Amino acid sequence: MAHEQEHNLAIFRGKLKFKSNVHKIWGVFILLSIITIVEVALGIIRPAFLVDTHFLALKLLNWIFILLTIVKAYYITWDFMHMRDEKAALRRAVIWTTIFLICYLVVLLLIEGDYIYEVYKNNFIKFDF
Repeated sequence: MAHEQEHNLAIFRGKLKFKSNVHKIWGVFILLSIITIVEVALGIIRPAFLVDTHFLALKLLNWIFILLTIVKAYYITWDFMHMRDEKAALRRAVIWTTIFLICYLVVLLLIEGDYIYEVYKNNFIKFDF
């Protein structure tokens, strides 16, 4: 006899509740689609104030892309991969590892990107071993 596990049918910390798993899947799909549409629209339009404004050596538009991508990754993992229904220890192991990896990769992006920018800006390549 197959036992169907009850899944949490809410998103946004319980603020939006769904009647069934199917409705929740469609709700999360629509949320992810809206985020993707916003990302694509921002990539096409490239508002000048977001491109010209810099924060921590990166354009504000790029920070928006990074944050929206993290939100999408969160909802894909949390809802479609059913991480919400796992034990707390497994959730913490996956989430904290991912957060550390994302922070590490962003720092590498900023350091290496700044170096490449300086190389092209100054028109020379300096090897300092």
